[in-house]
Amino acid sequence: PEPAPQEVPAPEPTQPDIEPSRPEPLPEPAPVEVPTPPSEVPAETPAPIEVPPAAPPSIEPSSEARAAPHPPAGTFSPYRDDEKDEAPHPPLDGEGRHEVAGRGDSADAGASHPHPRAALGTSPIEGEVGPAPASQPTPEPRSAPAAGKVTVSKKVEQKAEPAKTSEPAPRRSWFQRMREGLARSSRELTGNIAGVFTKRKLDEDTLQDLEDVLIRADLGVETALRVTDSLASSRYGRDVSDSEVRAVMAAEVEKVLMPVAKPLELDLSHKPHVILVVGVNGTGKTTTIGKLAAKLTDGGLKVMLAAGDTFRAAAIEQLKIWGERTKSPVIATKLGADAAGLAYDAFEKAKEAGSDVLIIDTAGRLQNKTELMAELEKIVRVLGKLDPEAPHTVLQTVDATTGQNALNQVEIFRNVAGVNGLVMTKLD
Repeated sequence: PEPAPQEVPAPEPTQPDIEPSRPEPLPEPAPVEVPTPPSEVPAETPAPIEVPPAAPPSIEPSSEARAAPHPPAGTFSPYRDDEKDEAPHPPLDGEGRHEVAGRGDSADAGASHPHPRAALGTSPIEGEVGPAPASQPTPEPRSAPAAGKVTVSKKVEQKAEPAKTSEPAPRRSWFQRMREGLARSSRELTGNIAGVFTKRKLDEDTLQDLEDVLIRADLGVETALRVTDSLASSRYGRDVSDSEVRAVMAAEVEKVLMPVAKPLELDLSHKPHVILVVGVNGTGKTTTIGKLAAKLTDGGLKVMLAAGDTFRAAAIEQLKIWGERTKSPVIATKLGADAAGLAYDAFEKAKEAGSDVLIIDTAGRLQNKTELMAELEKIVRVLGKLDPEAPHTVLQTVDATTGQNALNQVEIFRNVAGVNGLVMTKLD
């Protein structure tokens, strides 16, 4: 009689083992133990075994591992004797998967009927995964966090992508930056004039505002009064636009410059015709020399250049480049040499070479530097010894953005070097 209860009631006594862990299902074990007698039909056991497990999953969340390893007296335990010893030893992890699965594996290895053992092993695993539905497989919840991390990293990369798509602004060329910088003073003057004469009549207040604008633009008090007087004499009491004011200003400038404006004339009866270029720092002396050399050589004249700026390191190389471009020989010396001595040597070599024009560059100097102005006077004196009329032309470069300080510059350079010509640079 012993083998029969081992084979047939094995699936059903599992319920008493699982249910004692719950407080309420105590009355249910009695009807489960009653049907133990049917031992005559061992072949029909699969049918009753498969039907009850459909309902127990809702009762089995407590898991078989948490129940007492030994069944109460009077009931049959489906575990073998060796399983009873092994069941309490392995500790449960956070979800109790590995321990229950191990029991199921050991039961499968030793039991003659694997189906009831598999039912007992899988249902606790599904119940212990969590209160989630039983449809979630056991191994997948572990792989889900890894997939989530990958997704988060992708989102982070997508947030960083907009920074890459932003293209840097195109770099402006040096000429564009220079042109914009030089246009500021022009925009300021014309803009202020336009602001004064926007829908206004030419009265005393308007003339006073215009005078203030011109003085702030460093045109000088005398020039500002001349412009306002000319404007008031012809348009007082009338509506005046900013374009009319600019036309009046241009007419006044023309009145001042036309009587004294003369083209550069070279007296080639004296060879070489010496042109001395002077001016303060950064007014464009060396560049002006290059332009003059290009214009004169294009006219068929033989030109020689002298690098008299012995203070600035790049001045000699710069003038040599202009000499190569204009096919003009350049006389240079070492840095820091005497500029007057260089002028003397250049005049002698130009005379020997039969050059028509000798253009001498000088170092930039402020008009208030006495020792530098004395050096310039020495250059003029040395050239005068070689030719009483040399230098024949003394050109001073004046920065068009200088303002009223240009008057002081020209006055001092004229007294020291005998300036007889002006070159207005940076008019653009």
